Amino acid sequence: MNASSTYGLSTQARNLQWLLTDLVEEVPGVNSVAVVSSDGLLLLSSDPVAPDTPDGPARPTGPRGASADLATIVSGLGSLTTGAASLMDGGAVKQTMVAMEHGSVFVMSISDGSLLGVHATPDCDMSVVAYHMALFVGRAGHVLTPEVRSELRQSMENTS
Repeated sequence: MNASSTYGLSTQARNLQWLLTDLVEEVPGVNSVAVVSSDGLLLLSSDPVAPDTPDGPARPTGPRGASADLATIVSGLGSLTTGAASLMDGGAVKQTMVAMEHGSVFVMSISDGSLLGVHATPDCDMSVVAYHMALFVGRAGHVLTPEVRSELRQSMENTS
């Protein structure tokens, strides 16, 4: 369910993709997930892909709209809340949640400055989503090195 093939990726990058797929498939109410670098670039997404073929690696089956839009929103919310926290002397932002009539958006900081964003259904159990996001962040934080971020960024560029 990730937007890039695992072919040729390091073990760390494949593990992050597996964690993202697990988050989407195992947590009820999760529509899409995006991991965004500290500079706003999409590193991982939950956009569905066609399988690898003899002609090349997997490609998104449709436009990257859901996760690309989510990545933009996550980056913007991250910037806005970081600025607000700074103005209010609130310290580091740990999580942001926007509850809407027809869904919710959650944003959680990853230790390297990257952000995890989740778009969920309006009837999701927010505490369950937040718990699984925290698990992802805990597992991904030490793995998301500059080398792995670069590898994931390159992988995303190759699928567009």
